Amino acid sequence: MDLTKKKVICSGSIRKAALPYLEGKVDLKLWQQHGRIPAETWKEWLRDADAIYSAGNIRVNEELLAQAPKLRVIAQASVGYDNFDLAACRAHNVLVGNTPGVLVNAVADLAYGLLIDTARGIVRGHKHVEGGLWGARKALGLGTDLYGKTLGIVGLGDIGQAIARRAEVSGMQVIYHNRHRKLNDTALHARYVGFDELLATADFIAVAVTLNPSTKGLFNRDAFAKMKDGVRFVNISRGKVVDTDALYDALKSGKVAAAGLDVTDPEPLPGDHPLLALPNLTVTPHIASATAETRDAMAVVTAQNILAALAGEDMPSRVK
Repeated sequence: MDLTKKKVICSGSIRKAALPYLEGKVDLKLWQQHGRIPAETWKEWLRDADAIYSAGNIRVNEELLAQAPKLRVIAQASVGYDNFDLAACRAHNVLVGNTPGVLVNAVADLAYGLLIDTARGIVRGHKHVEGGLWGARKALGLGTDLYGKTLGIVGLGDIGQAIARRAEVSGMQVIYHNRHRKLNDTALHARYVGFDELLATADFIAVAVTLNPSTKGLFNRDAFAKMKDGVRFVNISRGKVVDTDALYDALKSGKVAAAGLDVTDPEPLPGDHPLLALPNLTVTPHIASATAETRDAMAVVTAQNILAALAGEDMPSRVK
C-alpha cells in the first residue's frame, strides 16, 4: 500500500535505526532544531497528522486528540503508556502502540544491578573512596549475601520473570505476587504468595508492575510496616507505585536497609530532594532501557507499529 501521503509527526527525536522504516515511505515531519517543538508548530502538525511517533514527552488526552481529526495511530517508544488516556483514544478510534518485549533484558539487568547495590553498597563504596575515607578509621560497614536469601517480585510479567532467572543464578529463593498465578512459575522456580505474605517473608523486594489505579501508591506506610526489618527494596516500574514519603521514613528508620530506584515520584527527582540525603539509597535517572541496542529496537518497533496501523494491518505491539 502506498503510504507516502500519510503524515507522520514526531514529538521528539527519532533514533537513526528507525529512519529507514519511515523516510520515503510516509510524509515524515521531524523537528530538526534544538529545544522543544514550538506549541504553534505542533498544533499545525496535529491538524493534518495521520500518525504520531511519540517519544514519551507528550500527554495524549482529549485536548490533544481534538486537535488531530485525521489521527489513526499513536505509537510510543516505551513499554509504559500511563501518559495516555486510553478511553479518549478509543473514543476517537485512535490505535495505540508500545514496545514491550524488546527492553526486557536491559531493564532486568539494571534491576539486578540495583539489587546487588542494595546488598553490597557499590555506589556507597565509591563515595567512601571518593571522600578520601579508604583506610580511615570510619568503617564502611558490612553488606549482605544474595545467596540463600528470598527475593519477592511484585509483578511477574516478562521483566519480573527475567529478574527471577537472574536471581536463581545467584542462589536466591524467589517468591512472587501477581494479579494471577503464572502457569510457568514452576519452571521459573518461583512460588506464588499473597501480597502480605511476600511483604513479611522477602529479604529483597523488586517491583515490576505496571502503573494503574490498583498499583498507584501500592507501597505505602502500611506496606512498608509489614516488611521484614532490614529489607532491601528496588523499584524499576513507575515512581507513583511508591509513596515517596513512606519510603523516606522507612529508609531513615532502617526498616528498609537500602533501596535502589530507577523511577521516582516526582520525576525527575530534584537534586535537593530529601531522599538524596539518605546514605542507604541509590537513584538512577530512569535509564533501565537506556542501552544503544534496546533503544534502537524500541525505535524500530515504534516505526513498524505506525506503518502497520496506517496500512490497516495488525500492529506488532498494540495496546488493547
